[in-house]
Amino acid sequence: MDYLRKKQRWVEHAKTEPASGGAGVTRRVLAYTDAVMAVENTFEKGAVGAMHSHPHTQITYVVSGAFSFTIDGETRTVRAGDALLKEDGVPHGCVCLEAGVLLDIFSPMREDFV
Repeated sequence: MDYLRKKQRWVEHAKTEPASGGAGVTRRVLAYTDAVMAVENTFEKGAVGAMHSHPHTQITYVVSGAFSFTIDGETRTVRAGDALLKEDGVPHGCVCLEAGVLLDIFSPMREDFV
């Protein structure tokens, strides 16, 4: 990503580079420092965020759509306006029920996304 840099103060969505987040998922890194990262994930209906865990705390805000989320063995349906906390090491994943957008905040940043 030539445009996006660590500690970039202004990030224009139109200039961010979309990347695949899996079948039916488009990921855009928005802004980040070593300590925190914002990532937008756009899901098509039926797309799956496979169960996984990582050494980052993650807060997900549902911007639009509906998702069936599983966090540490508990499954719930979430919709626009809902937020989820996934602490580091906790298994989580989702299935998109209605096309939508998730905003993920990671701490620390996901080096594998840049």
